[in-house]
Amino acid sequence: MQETQARPSEVAAEGAGETGAGRGLPRHWPLMLLGAALVPGAVLVLVGRTLEEPAVQAWRTVCLAVTVQALPFLLLGTALSGAINAFVPASVFGRLLPKRAALAVPVAGVAGVVLPGCECASVPVASSLIGRGVTPAAAFAFLLSAPAVNPVVLTATAVAFPGSPRMVLARLVASLVTAAAMGWLWLWLGREEWLRPAVRHSGHRPGHSRWTEFRRGFQHDFLHAGGFLVVGAMAAATFNVAVPRSVLDTFSGSPWLSVLFLAALAIVLAVCSEADAFVAASLSGFSPVARLAFMVVGPMVDLKLIALQAGTFGRAFAVRFSAATAVVAVVCSAVVGGVLL
Repeated sequence: MQETQARPSEVAAEGAGETGAGRGLPRHWPLMLLGAALVPGAVLVLVGRTLEEPAVQAWRTVCLAVTVQALPFLLLGTALSGAINAFVPASVFGRLLPKRAALAVPVAGVAGVVLPGCECASVPVASSLIGRGVTPAAAFAFLLSAPAVNPVVLTATAVAFPGSPRMVLARLVASLVTAAAMGWLWLWLGREEWLRPAVRHSGHRPGHSRWTEFRRGFQHDFLHAGGFLVVGAMAAATFNVAVPRSVLDTFSGSPWLSVLFLAALAIVLAVCSEADAFVAASLSGFSPVARLAFMVVGPMVDLKLIALQAGTFGRAFAVRFSAATAVVAVVCSAVVGGVLL
């Protein structure tokens, strides 16, 4: 009797999981969809005759470009997250990562090299890893390194900076050091109450179809993260239109201000990591170290990524983690760039 009788809390949790999984939708999905669908349209209708103004056209172009650019990688990440949740046994992660959390962090950071995705893909995957028992510090190291050091990004960097292999090496080293440093920083200062992942069942349940679990998990994660992606894209487009290009020339003359400015620019532009090297290469008026900071900070901290982290792990986590990551990434970029470039 003791083996077959479930506690009331477990029954309630299972029932809630079945209900949520049956719908495959987060509780607040109507607000997300309405906001994504109606807010931009309402703004455009209110401006009326200014729909053909260059600024409005630029806003629409940038917003759509960021969204469309990131959407395939968001699909990749949510599909991978659903596959991990449904098909990969939890024991696999225990065998692959070292038992000591301090050693698991750099190993997880290096593992980010094998995933060809951007920051939109890494957030749901990191959430799934935490749900499977991986220490949050290691999952966060993977979250930061995967979009910055995967083969697609490094190849794009080599193409964008022909004849400059040191730039590729500097990006690889600075990104890995930043990811490991943030993982260790979470082990030292992180608190569980800051981390509130979305409530969902993790792992395969006996008697349930794995393909059904995959479909429901994928649908849940994609709808949950998609709304925050749209919000981040709108914020990036607003900055793109509001800040005049002449501001770029003001900061390019100072070595330190140029590093800080391009780091801030990477956050607000929210360029996908597969394309940011070409944007950095076009900023020829800035120093190599400043352009390196642009490529290291962007895949780890940008507006759409902050929005995705807030929706997945909670606002308390996103604010603290993003701020700390930005500082560590800038410092690592300056140090590594000063040595290698």
